Amino acid sequence: MTARLILVTGEGPSEYLLSAFNTLGRHPDNTVQVLDRIVSKEHCRITRSAAGEYTLRDIGSLNGSFVNGERVTNEQVLATGDQLSFGNTVLRFEDDEQKVSTPLLRNVTMMPGEVQSQVRSRVDAAARFLPVAQVNNVDSLKTDYEKLRIAHELSQKLSVGTDLSELLQKIIDESFAIIRADRAVILLKDKESGELTPRFVKQKREGEEIKLSRSILDEVKNNKKAVLSSDAMVDERFKAAKSIIMQGIRSTMCVPLLFGDKLLGAMHMDSMLTTNAFTEKDLQLFQGIATQAAIAIQNHLLAKDIEEQAGTRAQFERLLSPNLVDQIVTGQLALDQAGQQKEVTMLFADIRGFTSMSERHAPEEMVKVLNEYFEVMVDVLFAHGGTLDKYVGDEIIGLFGAPVFQADAPQRAVRCGLEMQKALEEFNRVRELADQEPIRVGIGINTGTVIAGAIGSSRTLQYTVIGDPVNIASRLCSVAKAKEVIISEYTVQCVEHTVEFTECEPVRVKGKSKPLKIYRATGLKQEERGTTRSTQAVPAEPPPEN
Repeated sequence: MTARLILVTGEGPSEYLLSAFNTLGRHPDNTVQVLDRIVSKEHCRITRSAAGEYTLRDIGSLNGSFVNGERVTNEQVLATGDQLSFGNTVLRFEDDEQKVSTPLLRNVTMMPGEVQSQVRSRVDAAARFLPVAQVNNVDSLKTDYEKLRIAHELSQKLSVGTDLSELLQKIIDESFAIIRADRAVILLKDKESGELTPRFVKQKREGEEIKLSRSILDEVKNNKKAVLSSDAMVDERFKAAKSIIMQGIRSTMCVPLLFGDKLLGAMHMDSMLTTNAFTEKDLQLFQGIATQAAIAIQNHLLAKDIEEQAGTRAQFERLLSPNLVDQIVTGQLALDQAGQQKEVTMLFADIRGFTSMSERHAPEEMVKVLNEYFEVMVDVLFAHGGTLDKYVGDEIIGLFGAPVFQADAPQRAVRCGLEMQKALEEFNRVRELADQEPIRVGIGINTGTVIAGAIGSSRTLQYTVIGDPVNIASRLCSVAKAKEVIISEYTVQCVEHTVEFTECEPVRVKGKSKPLKIYRATGLKQEERGTTRSTQAVPAEPPPEN
């Protein structure tokens, strides 16, 4: 759910994204800092309920919190388009997923229980504007030209970068400029239910309750045809539509928002006071407006999808190898967000002697060294399809088999560890040519069943793994000497046909009553012309004092 506050007047960023719990006030520790001298240090809170509703609660501020000009005495549920005022600062609340988009839409309802079978015919607005040579009435020609001119300009005014609420407002404002009507409503198709949901409304006399005819909407939705009722009270197609009769609507137009064959929603206009207020030329204009509006809305939705996809891709690219990112973003692979038990291979890589090295060099130099080192190591991790779990100081934690299942996760992890050591050889060769101290790393790898999923608060979530096998991998890393890749007994069982290794002395680790069998990976077995040769690992060095 994408909810945000947009700055209307005042100082500060133009937009603030909202999480499940937000504080607003003058103090910089607030989620949203309101730079206004008459705003309290902690002025109010905006929280999201389990149902997805956002509620503003004033927390005893001196000058009060206002929603749409009314002071909030206790708490107020927010709707998209609500204006929030704090001192001289005004923010607009927007929620892309919220079904009710403006306070006025609370007055828009659809009458249930109407007999839809009474809609027997479809109205096809096939009327054309006559060629100039066939028009005898100059005033009529001027009127038609003006309408067409305004309709043409509409396409120039609908910007893709426009906020959805502003886009819908522009569409309705231009519709009112072209067609004389009392009320207009834009409805968009709900992604989940498929129902037409009011998203924006404009009316000449505010405060009126608007009861839309479900019969008319169903005609538009099901048949994707425009409906024109010159006198809705006596129109045979809608004689059972009680909402029309109750309100005394004399003229109604409702047109589909179509992008190709895709129904995005509908636009409704009506006149309460005039019989035959709309002609078929008006309907044709209205359909033209709707066509342009549908293109603008579809472009907006595509732009939002691209923006969200780009954000999602950027987040994944920090954690996953590029090939996995492509598969997840395109939907070929699903990213498990809930905690699940799964078998994962963990790789821990830690710099040996980093503490003493830090004492010999300036902090700025060490940050530069770490960034260069991480660049090399993460490239190798991603090349083998690994996932970056996190950085812990100078330590890298990589995952294989999560979040995306990999049948050969242990083999990938060991190959990755051996190649990391080789990559460091070239990295250190360049450093030594520049008279810089080399980087030595010990690597520990373990395979086991862990809990994997998104863990954290509502503000920050991180995909990670937890469980005893993770701790064992960390212990093996601490045991590994510089240039060594130490693997557990279970990992050896998974890779013994593809990896060469030597058994080491069992070690005691914290939390285990018995010593653990450990093995040093020495190379990869490769079949070549019927013989087996090995790619040897870099000889190990004793670790310097940390």
